[in-house]
Amino acid sequence: MTDDNNSDKQDVSAVEMLRRIQTAESVLLPIPRDAFEKLYLSPKLPAAGNLRRTFGNPTPISLMGFLLAATPGAMQTLGWRGSGGNGGAILPVFIFFGGMVQILGGLGEWIIGNTFSCALFFTYGTFWIVQGTTQMPFFGVGTNYSATGNTIEGAKTPEYAATVGLYYVILSILTFVYLICSIRTNFCLFLALFLLQAAGAFNLALCIPIWHIFIAQMLEAVDFPFELPVGDLSTVVLGRSQRKKREAET
Repeated sequence: MTDDNNSDKQDVSAVEMLRRIQTAESVLLPIPRDAFEKLYLSPKLPAAGNLRRTFGNPTPISLMGFLLAATPGAMQTLGWRGSGGNGGAILPVFIFFGGMVQILGGLGEWIIGNTFSCALFFTYGTFWIVQGTTQMPFFGVGTNYSATGNTIEGAKTPEYAATVGLYYVILSILTFVYLICSIRTNFCLFLALFLLQAAGAFNLALCIPIWHIFIAQMLEAVDFPFELPVGDLSTVVLGRSQRKKREAET
């Protein structure tokens, strides 16, 4: 009787151990490639450590900051409901939501090893800080373009406009590089970066795919009953390592 009890206990213990191993393996399984591109906006590449399982996903934080600055910014550019003034009334929104929140999110992306999305959020986070501070007389960006040292008058000169234009040209080139790289992520991000090359109404249009990605990620974060596709491109445009692996298999 004692031997039978010991045997039963051993069987139960073995089953419990197997269950724990299976549970651990299911948790540690790699994130599917399509889900990864949706959650992190980065091509899925090998990363050392377990930081992605230790920390929360920083991507929605940066997207939220971008949307709260870019959406009303685009609306005021179009003059909705009598708005205007280059968004002067919401400069703190540009600086803190558009700038600081994106940079904090970019720092989180850097910590967990997502280089591409880190670069994106640092670039456009800093862009919004520049947008906000440029309109503040305290920074005196137009001082050197005014004979009287009046920054507001200087900001209205052709020389000032030409100088600022150089910055936007280089920013457009950088955005084009990001656009090419986004072909390895998902369609929504590619579309947003494509529309970012234009201005006017396109500024509002580019917010739409970003809103889509943000909502998709938030639904994923709470394990919602259904998910929103973002148009995974990682299996359409194969990476160099994927091609080498496929060639080795054939």
